[in-house]
Order: sequence, then structure tokens, then C-alpha cells
Amino acid sequence: MITLDIISDPICPWCYIGKTRLDRAIAEAGHNPFTPRWRMFRLNPDMPAEGMDRRQYLEAKFGGAEGADRVYGAIADAAKGDGLDVDLDAIRRTPQTLDAHRLIRWAGEAGAGEPVVMDLFDRYFRRGEDISDHDLLLQVAADAGMERDVVARLLEGDADRAALEEEERAAREMGVTGVPCFIIQGKYVVQGAQDSATWRRVIDELTEAMGTGATAPEPVSPES
Repeated sequence: MITLDIISDPICPWCYIGKTRLDRAIAEAGHNPFTPRWRMFRLNPDMPAEGMDRRQYLEAKFGGAEGADRVYGAIADAAKGDGLDVDLDAIRRTPQTLDAHRLIRWAGEAGAGEPVVMDLFDRYFRRGEDISDHDLLLQVAADAGMERDVVARLLEGDADRAALEEEERAAREMGVTGVPCFIIQGKYVVQGAQDSATWRRVIDELTEAMGTGATAPEPVSPES
């Protein structure tokens, strides 16, 4: 299997769209060559713990109401085109995602990274839920088969905060400025929410290289 580091944030719509496109390519290929490892990158590392009003956040980030509507209108169209049932208007607050990332890390160690990440995407983008809320995170953990009491104790303390902050710092030093960013086998970068056809070519090239024992070429250049 090929290690695929997925640098993302569960409140990033393009991360949700990009993962959906990757999953579609894997389904079309009929096999999954990847072992995913989810890596932290916060769009808003300085967000206060309580988060902030969603509309206020978007207008500040995109230069007012018109800019926010334009950007998120395009995102809604892209999500719909990829078959995602999102309700962006249901999102009332933009959360701080450090604790969500801590849960993702523990889920990965428990073999439940994929269901936890996809549940967080679904809860945020389809239901508008606050994914910084500890009760919600505990429910996500339990639904994925994790030990609720263990996760509760971890969330109450500072477990893995420093490690994740260091992981994020390393990604930024490596040149990651936006997500999603996919790193294949620690060498090749697929930047952005590439379409399924691009991912299918990557999978085919990697599968061929694995079969011949050759070194896979760099599969794709960053998205413009």
C-alpha cells in the first residue's frame, strides 16, 4: 500500500469536495492503493476557542457580503456538481478545529480515521453542527466504534495538542499554504481539489509502477 498524507481541515469545503472526488476515482479504479494518514492544517489557527459568527467571519475574510456570496456560491455549485448534499446556510458559527483534529488523530490510531473525518464533514457541511463541541465529538467517536470514556478524558486535557501544532508548523514550513494537500509516499504532491479523472490517472500510474517495480513519476502538478 502507498501512504497518502491528507493535509486538511474539517471546515474546509474544498477538502470535503476533494476527498469526494478521490473516493470516486478509487471506486472507478476498483481498488484502493492508498493508506491514508490525516494531517492537521487549520484554516484559522488564531480562531478563539468559542469560534465566531459565520457571516461575520466570511465577510471579513472575503471583503464583504458580496465577496462572501460569490465565493460560497461557487463552492455550493461545485459541491452540487459532485453530488454532495450540503447546506452552507445552516452553518451559524465558524469553529476552532483543534479538538476536532485531536479526535481525527486518535481515530487514525484506532483505525477509524476515515469514518470520523467523513462524519465531521457531514455534520458541518450538511447539518451545520458545531464540530468544536465536545459532546458532538464524543458522539462522533462513539459512532465510529471508539471508546467514548477514553476520548472524553483525552479531550479534557491537552493530549496531542503540542504534537499537532508541530505537525501544522512543519506543513507550513514545507510550503503548504492551503488545503487540501495530498502527499503520496512522502514525495509527490497533489494540491487542491483535483477532479476524479486526474486522480484516476494518478492511481493508474501508481498501480503500473507498483506492478513493474519502477519508481512512480510525479503524478500531477499543483492545481492552478
